[in-house]
Amino acid sequence: MDTDMDLAAENALGGFLRARRARLRPEDVGIPPSGRRRVPGLRREEVATLAGLSTDYYTRLEQGRERHPSLQILEAVARTLQLDDEAVAHLYRTAGPTTRRTRRASNAERVAPHLRRLLDTWSDTPAFVLGPALDILARNQLAAALYAGFAHSGNLLRMTFLDPAAPHFYRDWDRAAESAVATLRRAAGIDSEDPRLSQLVGELSMKSAAFRVLWARHDVHGKTREAKRFHHAQVGDLELHYESFTVNSAPTQQLVVYQAEAGTSSADALALLGSLSAGSVSAQDTATGAVPD
Repeated sequence: MDTDMDLAAENALGGFLRARRARLRPEDVGIPPSGRRRVPGLRREEVATLAGLSTDYYTRLEQGRERHPSLQILEAVARTLQLDDEAVAHLYRTAGPTTRRTRRASNAERVAPHLRRLLDTWSDTPAFVLGPALDILARNQLAAALYAGFAHSGNLLRMTFLDPAAPHFYRDWDRAAESAVATLRRAAGIDSEDPRLSQLVGELSMKSAAFRVLWARHDVHGKTREAKRFHHAQVGDLELHYESFTVNSAPTQQLVVYQAEAGTSSADALALLGSLSAGSVSAQDTATGAVPD
């Protein structure tokens, strides 16, 4: 059985293949139903036959005893399991050579000063920078106001699964949770030895049954663009669209920018939130005697 506590020790390829095999019904691949089945989804021998492999070889692949599958074999397995492009890319990364990566220096996840300044110039759009484990490394004032109701505001996964504010804030909590876990699974496929990822997966696996279920599904995708529906305690319902950009100077980091559709109630609510947060900062500056730059 795969362990979720240590990504480096996990048979990641086998876990991924088993999860994807379990999600396919026989009729999805043209196999006639044949009564009750002892396992969900396809059997190993069915995947092997459809992919043109021996059952013994495919079994060794799932068990982690076959370390060097060829590109042709991976293509055949991906086709049989009906993987989309991101899942195929994850399969190739997971099945690749297990050479030990050089650990990143501790300062690698610091956000460059010019990027921080850029965030601060966007006064009408929430924007923040994410690390590979979905740690929020930097945020502008409006992003801080958007997530102000969270106690665990430093990491999107901890916010989603461990913070009691999450079910009220995310109007589509199930969708938000699935998306966050799939993004984390993609990061784990890129660098399974990242100690921050291992620590986070271990913590969430211990504390959240919902996380354990979603992590076991092996869904994979990265952040690109999507609509998010929130309920903010101060300004009410919001529907915001985000775009995610890779930071070229720090490729493990992602810049995420939210926007509201012009002329909508969400745009009005976001503008109100900006006014409230600006007023709060001004009041704090006045109380502390701070002088604006």
